[in-house]
Amino acid sequence: MDEPQGDRQRPRPTDPGSSPTLPDVAVDETRTRPDRPPHLRWGYLGVVALGGAVGTAVRAVLADLVPAVSGISWTILAINVVGAFCLGLLLEALAHRGEDVGRRRQLRLFVGTGVLGGFTTYSTLAVDTAHLLVDGRWGAGSGYALLSVVLGVLAVVAGLGVAARVRPRQGTEA
Repeated sequence: MDEPQGDRQRPRPTDPGSSPTLPDVAVDETRTRPDRPPHLRWGYLGVVALGGAVGTAVRAVLADLVPAVSGISWTILAINVVGAFCLGLLLEALAHRGEDVGRRRQLRLFVGTGVLGGFTTYSTLAVDTAHLLVDGRWGAGSGYALLSVVLGVLAVVAGLGVAARVRPRQGTEA
């Protein structure tokens, strides 16, 4: 009688030198376990961390160059809008170039998650908005938060649109 394919890798209790399979005993499943997801791979984590360091450094330099005016950081607003546009552009461009594997995945993780994730900062937006609200500047705080979110969404849509327009069409040369 033929054994099922999956059972060949497990020792049988009747095989010489094997012990019965116990539910609490660790089993090496490296041959049958699928690849680890990207977020659990050290190489990808390093790519994201490096990109995050770059994006955060650029944001910090820009924020220091142009300080907030009357408690409103227009630089952070611009950074978040530009970052949203770039992310839409990047993801649309990569989505039409094939599967999210290899260099495309590394580029997405480095630039999209790392650089743009470190560059944009919605936590600073939240803190700046909270400071305006605590200071009793409800109109400025609400307007700043709403403007940031609306412009961010519009920037993503614009990035998607630009990438879709410049993408080579099927049947044409790139």
